[in-house]
Amino acid sequence: MLVAAIVLSAVGAGCDQGGTTQVQSQQKGVPPPPTVTVSKPLQREITEWDEYTGRFEAVETVEIRARVSGYLTELHFKDGQAVKQGDLLFVLDARPFERTLEQAQAEVLQAQTKVQNSNLDVVRGKPLLERRIISEKSFDDRESLMREALAGVKVAEAKARTAELELSFTRITSPITGRISRTQVTAGNWVSAGGAANTTLLTTIVSQDPIYIYFDVNENNYIKYKRLAERGVNSAAAELGAPVEVALPDERGFPHKARLDFLDNRLDQGTGTLRARGVMANASGLFSPGLFARVRVTGAAPYLAVLLPDDAIGTDQTNKFVYVVGEDGSVARRNIKLGPLYEGLRVVREGLAAEEWVIIRGLQRARPGIKVTPKREALTLSAAPAAKPVAKAQE
Repeated sequence: MLVAAIVLSAVGAGCDQGGTTQVQSQQKGVPPPPTVTVSKPLQREITEWDEYTGRFEAVETVEIRARVSGYLTELHFKDGQAVKQGDLLFVLDARPFERTLEQAQAEVLQAQTKVQNSNLDVVRGKPLLERRIISEKSFDDRESLMREALAGVKVAEAKARTAELELSFTRITSPITGRISRTQVTAGNWVSAGGAANTTLLTTIVSQDPIYIYFDVNENNYIKYKRLAERGVNSAAAELGAPVEVALPDERGFPHKARLDFLDNRLDQGTGTLRARGVMANASGLFSPGLFARVRVTGAAPYLAVLLPDDAIGTDQTNKFVYVVGEDGSVARRNIKLGPLYEGLRVVREGLAAEEWVIIRGLQRARPGIKVTPKREALTLSAAPAAKPVAKAQE
């Protein structure tokens, strides 16, 4: 029995020592590779857009001023209302102009009477000249008086037409269709006519539909657009008729369409920009002159882009980079060049192939040269609605 107890004690001690050695061996073993999520970049054909800040301006703007001086007697509009071409706006006191017209018409009658008398003298003088009762000089004088009387009629008629025109100027009508501003002068005040500096401003009218959107294109982008036009890209912003998309500050996307209809003939030397203009419909009156808007134009020809989420992109002091995982699980770094956003994903212009597996989550657990356990996942575009595949170029 004593011998059996010694043997069992020795066996138990050996087992305890072996178990402790196994646990220590597991604690000293190499940890498993970290798990990361990897995806292949998406590929989509996209069109890049360059974005600018624009301002709306009216196609037609008119300052309403009187052509004749006088007292303002009537107003026929409400401040801010829509008016049509030919609508009566202001009326000046017409009585002085009516008297002037009556006087001019009387002078016309007076001149016509002189013509009749002179003509009678010529008719009566012809037989007298034939019978040598009057001299040729006397007859020539009668004809001269008749021609002078005819000229007097034309002068009087011109004065009458001038008086009639000035009388019509007492009724001031709208020269365009649009929206009128507030009146600057109330009834009973004297309105002055004359040069622009001395003429009384009554109000202003701006057209509403269509409307212009002005924006400034920087020098580098303008050269880029010219190159696109040379390559036959019809939507390039260096060509008139190119599409322009517009959005108000509170709108998502660019729901409004315009077309390029003007490019200035030279760049501004102070700012290095070229003034451009789009024209668009404004039937609803949503856009008002002076309103700011976001504008974008085609910045590049359509191309097949490689897309990644921004979370997968790392950065250091000089470069943007991503980590790719090989077939054996090893991590490698790729320096990349970025482009614009497209439906929530970033365009990668250079440095990455579409077939490579990129770490999109767990980037902080990866380093070049180590091995990881990749968990593969497919990328999807943003769920945000978009009218069509477009991209906004980086500033």
